[in-house]
Amino acid sequence: MTVPTTRNTDRALLVPRQRAASAYGRWPDVARLPRGSRARTVATRLILRRAFTRLPLRVQLGTTASTGSGPLLRVLDPQAFFRRIGADGLVGFGESYMAGEWDADDLVGVLTVLAAHVDDLVPRPLRRLRGLWVRRRPAAQRNTVTGARDNIRRHYDLSNDLFALFLDPTMTYSSAVFPAFPATSKTFAAAQHRKIDRLLDLAGVGPGTRLLEIGTGWGELALRAAARGARVTTVTLSAEQRRLAQSRLHEAGIADRVTVELCDYRHVRGTYDAVVSVEMLEAVGSDYWPVYFATLRERLAPGGRIALQTITMPHERMLATGRTHTWISKYIFPGGLIPSMTAIEQESARAGLRIAANDVYGEHYAETLRLWRERFQQEAERVDALGFDAIFRRMWELYLAYSEAGFRARYLDVRQLLLTADTTTQGEAR
Repeated sequence: MTVPTTRNTDRALLVPRQRAASAYGRWPDVARLPRGSRARTVATRLILRRAFTRLPLRVQLGTTASTGSGPLLRVLDPQAFFRRIGADGLVGFGESYMAGEWDADDLVGVLTVLAAHVDDLVPRPLRRLRGLWVRRRPAAQRNTVTGARDNIRRHYDLSNDLFALFLDPTMTYSSAVFPAFPATSKTFAAAQHRKIDRLLDLAGVGPGTRLLEIGTGWGELALRAAARGARVTTVTLSAEQRRLAQSRLHEAGIADRVTVELCDYRHVRGTYDAVVSVEMLEAVGSDYWPVYFATLRERLAPGGRIALQTITMPHERMLATGRTHTWISKYIFPGGLIPSMTAIEQESARAGLRIAANDVYGEHYAETLRLWRERFQQEAERVDALGFDAIFRRMWELYLAYSEAGFRARYLDVRQLLLTADTTTQGEAR
């Protein structure tokens, strides 16, 4: 997908230029300020200024001197900043960054402070009014068979060339497992292979294994499984990913052992000795978690093993955000929701599965995201040359930094799980 190109690469965009006509087509909610009452803007200013004084954060509003201690949040256009947040909450906070109305030299540092104190930003009595303030997710983002295809295409079909600019050479778009910290770009591909091999070992994949992979990515896991002698069926909804995965498998000379299908997981048939799914659960949507886990159970041959890698968040936070239209769901992952471990336990049990292993390593994802973010920033000119404008680059810079901050604040975690059939119950597969 090609988006309008803007040649201004200043970090402080402070858009009147970005609010010009060219920005309206691609970024209408960034190009114009939202409608909002003066009272909400004033209330937001008072609430946030009070909250900022209690955080380990320095805040500079306009040309005033910064106050506090810690990483510096520079609000370049305070009126627009508070108006957007007053009208649209965290969606407005993200759009304000995209518009260049606030900035930070240490973006991850600022976002880590905010993620660690997310429950302290709004006074407790006002949190009860959250339902009157936040927006519900659009019905169009539900992961029906048609909706899931559209949601996946919006992210994963952007451009294979774009992802190649910041991913490691294995083209793996999930957390690596590093042997030591700090991680470096020289160890990145090996760390991704280490992650994949751990998952394949967890699933018991070896010569002759019939393996189903739900979520192909760009084919690296299927490639390594086939190299072990497995027969692999891997499914994806991304035509761009499928095209490159097939090309890579042909180049490796193992395409005869791997079938890459453009197929919804709900339409897969047959049974398999092993099922592997890496950071796919987050894209399923809570309405369809029962179907997803039931599908895992139905596709599993007797004695088979399921290896999942998934991001998780605290259960109460998941419940609070589950129906909310967030900045991430609007701009990055439409239809997605990060599950809690509680939700995974409940849904897997209902499907007749039990969790036999649970390995947690969120600090590895923080390092993975740091490397992606640094590579993305280094490739700004090449991102621009692909047709992605300055607002897009700020959007993805915020997405990568926001995600890294979530793991550094321990607001998010990532797990490798082993699931097996629970022979003591038939489950409630649906």
